[in-house]
Amino acid sequence: MFALDDELARWDAALPEVQGSERVKLLMTLAWHLRQRDPARAQQLSAELAPLLASLAPDAALVQRARQRLICAEPAWLHGELDTAHHHAEQALLLCRQAAATLPAAAAACRADACWIMAWVANDRGLSADGDSWLRQAGDAARSAADPVRTDIIDAAAGICAAFSDGRAAQQRWGQRFAPGLDGVAPIAAGWVSDFFGTCAFQRSEYGRAIGHLMLSFETALTTGQIRRAIIIATNIGNGFTSLNAHDAALEWMQRGLDLARANGWPLSIGMCLMQTAETLRQLGQREAAQSLLREALTTLAPLSGSRAYAVALEYQGDLALDLGNHVAALDSFSRLAARGDALCQIDFQSSARRGQAHALSHLARPREALDAAQAALALAQEHGDASGQIAALNVLADIHARHALPGPALMMAPNAVLHYLQLALEIAATIEGYTVPGALLDAAAREYAAIGDYQRAYNIALRANAARDQTHSKEATNRAIAMQVQYQTERAQTEGEHHRQLAAAEAQRAEVLQQTSATLEHLSAIGQEITAHLDAAAVFRALDRHVHGLLDATHFSIFLLQPDGESLVCEFGIEAGKALPRVRIDAADPNANTARCLRERREILVQLDEQGTTPNLIPGTLPTLSLLFAPLRVGERVLGVMTVQSLLAHSYGERERLIFRTLCAYGAIALDNASAYRQVAATQEQLLEKNLELERAYKALEEVSLTDQLTGLRNRRFFLQNVDADVAMSLRGYDAGQHRALTECDLQSPKDLVFFMVDLDHFKEVNDRYGHAAGDSILVQMQERLREVFRESDYVIRWGGEEFLVLARATHRDEAPGVAERMRRAVAERDFELPDGVRLSKTCSIGFACFPFLPAQPRLLSWSQVVELADQGLYIAKRSGRNGWAALYSTAATRAEGVFPRLMHRLDQAVTAGEVRLVSNLTGPLVLGGERRRVGLSSDLETN
Repeated sequence: MFALDDELARWDAALPEVQGSERVKLLMTLAWHLRQRDPARAQQLSAELAPLLASLAPDAALVQRARQRLICAEPAWLHGELDTAHHHAEQALLLCRQAAATLPAAAAACRADACWIMAWVANDRGLSADGDSWLRQAGDAARSAADPVRTDIIDAAAGICAAFSDGRAAQQRWGQRFAPGLDGVAPIAAGWVSDFFGTCAFQRSEYGRAIGHLMLSFETALTTGQIRRAIIIATNIGNGFTSLNAHDAALEWMQRGLDLARANGWPLSIGMCLMQTAETLRQLGQREAAQSLLREALTTLAPLSGSRAYAVALEYQGDLALDLGNHVAALDSFSRLAARGDALCQIDFQSSARRGQAHALSHLARPREALDAAQAALALAQEHGDASGQIAALNVLADIHARHALPGPALMMAPNAVLHYLQLALEIAATIEGYTVPGALLDAAAREYAAIGDYQRAYNIALRANAARDQTHSKEATNRAIAMQVQYQTERAQTEGEHHRQLAAAEAQRAEVLQQTSATLEHLSAIGQEITAHLDAAAVFRALDRHVHGLLDATHFSIFLLQPDGESLVCEFGIEAGKALPRVRIDAADPNANTARCLRERREILVQLDEQGTTPNLIPGTLPTLSLLFAPLRVGERVLGVMTVQSLLAHSYGERERLIFRTLCAYGAIALDNASAYRQVAATQEQLLEKNLELERAYKALEEVSLTDQLTGLRNRRFFLQNVDADVAMSLRGYDAGQHRALTECDLQSPKDLVFFMVDLDHFKEVNDRYGHAAGDSILVQMQERLREVFRESDYVIRWGGEEFLVLARATHRDEAPGVAERMRRAVAERDFELPDGVRLSKTCSIGFACFPFLPAQPRLLSWSQVVELADQGLYIAKRSGRNGWAALYSTAATRAEGVFPRLMHRLDQAVTAGEVRLVSNLTGPLVLGGERRRVGLSSDLETN
């Protein structure tokens, strides 16, 4: 569904080298994953692929053409061409249906992607119910394709959409679907799951937690080519920072989203970023700038006026108009928002629109209409149990009554209407756990009590207002602290990333300079490549030793590595005069050891003595060298150890030699760091391999369970449907052999028929009714034992349902079928069944069978499912004719191909009379051919053959 940038780069690099079917596959993969990253190139690759599809099998080509449709659909959706996108996705679904029979997994995965696009097109049109329906279909298709990553992504998206309608219900339903630690979730799907957790945290006003989740989602979206998702997440992160009063960070994130949106020219994304930036500017008091951005946003979103984004823009425009005192414009915006909220069936828009209308109408001296709108907002909030919405609506009602002389409400429980509504708001606020009553609401109540002369109550409420303001200030301070922490973590991650990039750039630049200095340094570059190619520390030591002795005068060469505790250095490799040195340990704090000093000072140290000099701090057992060069093994700011080279000659190491040694140290440090990392990775990979093997074993066990009937241990209907097509194809190949070559005696004798037996226990319901279901289960278990006795190990013995069994005798001769049926009948009738309590019970069974192909001269005349229907017809002939018997339908030389299946199903007696079919049975009495027969649910084309 999505791919990482690194994967895409590998595929792109491999494309020029591949041909044939591999090129077809790679072209489609690249085009698909470039659909948002680079839509123009995606279309170009898709066009190159078109003439190559003729080389594929027909159904494989159908799936690829469906994908091409989706590659066209996605850019159309992103550019707001929703009808075009819908058409392409619809055509893709039709192609998937055509390929589903032979390529079920590939067609299901493609169908999931088509439904995915349909869902977002519906959402952009404002048809949220349709969008939810398409997401459900996408999830079903992904599960049919056995694609866990697609399934996780689609389920997470469904959870996000549900959270906007009812955050609490979404959390309860979808929160259990995913582990909070994202255990077992693929990295690409983890981005969507984090988005879901972030959205739910946002709905709970846990903005710091929400931003943490959304930042992970943003990075995942960018690195997997989900550009539109990255834009949406960037604006949501900006909203989170706005809620935490961190407006600078909010504007930075919104600008990041806007830059991505403008670069691609996607109207919905651009409009959404513009309106969110405008809302942040409004809260900062920059109303003119906010108004300009909102106008641009609404103009951009006009073709998508049914979307949720357009509704949000209307709400922001109404709030801004109220701030500016333009109540006519505010009323227009909130009226349009009310219409959109009703169309979208989203309570947040419906409620806020009516509150906004009430505000505007009150200021326009239309109190009655304002009262109606506020009461409608209150009713909506009460209907949906939205306590915060009820408080807001009651506050509006109090404000309306304060402005206008209006009759009080019925059953008024306060001295006046204003106090009535304020008291109700305070009562509701008291029921909300952790809710801080706004100081403004308490101030309003205090003023009203003072106005009616109740000064004591006014004073008490004023004290509560002050306490509420203190609590609000504390919460705002907490929010600012959370925002600062989130910003710090973000900036730290960005700084570390930039630092690593700078280090990489510096190393690259240094390598480039070294290559340009001289032939010696060019040689060093090749040496460096050799050294850093090793992932084993011992191999790195040997390579360094060989090249140090080849380039420098080195009587002594040793490598000391810093131990994990950071307290000491150990000589992990040392050679002097051709002999290995002992493993010496030096204290990192040793004031006399040059090796320890080099480590502490993190710089190169050169000690040069004349011929009469004495080597300082000589390690016992080593030669008294006159030239000693020490250099730290550094990777970035980390020091891994110290490397030293020493010579018996004085002044052996000039600037050139020091440059060579410094370079070898740099390569050695990188190689040793890589070797250490490789050891850790190898250990981790070994653990992962073991985990993967455990998962594979568990999956195989689960697959086996899904194909097996848990009571009898027989295979189930799902197993049969997965395998029958292969046996049918083999049978048809046997019949087709004569069309291409002369048949040999071996061909003629080779069994190539399939026989479908339907076996049903007679009067089984009486067992359950009289002896209980445990007795019935016991008989079914014994029945499977008798079926296994009669039929071959290679035959498919299936528990078809209840007391009915289906057996597919594979690669057999049709003339042997009656004998097999008789053995099966006798295996049941001639031996009693023993119930759990020891009671012995005599039972019989009825059997119907039919052979595939039904008409050997035209092997494809009837499908296998129709042959199963004929076997079922035989079963019911045996049932109606006395039970404890078997019956089968065989074709004859007089069988007419045209319309044969409907005739056999609906006019069997006429077909028998006309000699078109031969009935074979062990029953001696007259066979009853009429009567109702239940369908086995396989054949869907009774009227076509």
